[in-house]
Amino acid sequence: MPEYERAMRPEDLTRLFVERSNAGDAAGVAALYEEEAVVAYPPGELTVGREAIRALWEKVLSHAPRFEPEQPLPTLVSGDVALTSTPPKDGTGARAQVVRRQPDGSWLRLLDQPEFAPPAR
Repeated sequence: MPEYERAMRPEDLTRLFVERSNAGDAAGVAALYEEEAVVAYPPGELTVGREAIRALWEKVLSHAPRFEPEQPLPTLVSGDVALTSTPPKDGTGARAQVVRRQPDGSWLRLLDQPEFAPPAR
């Protein structure tokens, strides 16, 4: 596996995700997740484990989507765990991730909810 830039702050994960996705690097995206991470995607399903996340992103990135950076909301940190989130630019819903500090001081995603739908009114 290539040596990737590590996220040394929780907020770095979103930037690295956008950069690697736009480069079509599914393995690089998967490297942002812990081995047993859980992603709530595709909608209504769970993708569990780094290898499954890599396979998922290979499919998604085969369509060459373009991701735009989104301004993160304030990060909530408690010890070695943090909650990161961004509001989508289109104003619909939200995105949230639970991330964990690794032994080397870097951060990886543990839980990823990439699409929260706004509540029905």
